[in-house]
Amino acid sequence: MIGAADCSRGSPPGLVGDARGATLRPMQDVRILYNDACPVCRAEIAHYRARATATGAPLDFEDLNTADLQGWRMTADQAMRRMHARHADGSIVSGVEAFALIWERLPGYGWLATCIRLPVIRGLAEVAYNKIAAPWLYRRHKRRMALDASGQRP
Repeated sequence: MIGAADCSRGSPPGLVGDARGATLRPMQDVRILYNDACPVCRAEIAHYRARATATGAPLDFEDLNTADLQGWRMTADQAMRRMHARHADGSIVSGVEAFALIWERLPGYGWLATCIRLPVIRGLAEVAYNKIAAPWLYRRHKRRMALDASGQRP
C-alpha cells in the first residue's frame, strides 16, 4: 500500500513504475484528446504541451474538434464531456486517470500522479471531476456553441 508520504516520490523522467521505483520501464506515448474550443481546457493543455515539448515527455495532444473521433471510438458529444487519453495499445481512459497519465509523464509532476491515485484522494478527485468540473465545463461549452450558432456571442 502506498502511503501519503510516498506522494513526494515518483518515477524518474521517462520511466514509469510504482511509487517505490520498482519495475521501472520506459514510458510509451499517450495521446490526449481535449476540447480546444474550451478556454479552460485550452489553457491547461497549452501548459502541459509546452512542458512536454520542453522536456521531450511522451505526450501528444489532439483537439477533439479536428480529430478523427472514430479512431477514439466515441461521438463528438461523448468526447466533449471529459478529457480522454489513449495508450499506445489503443486502450482509452478518461477523467482523473487521463490527468494522472499526463502528470506521470511530465518531469516534476510524477508526485501528483502518485497522490491522485491514492484511494481516498482518487475518490475525492473523481467526485470533484465527474460531478462538478466536467459537467460545468461541458455546459459552458454547449452554451458557447449555442451563442455562436445564434450569432449572439460578442
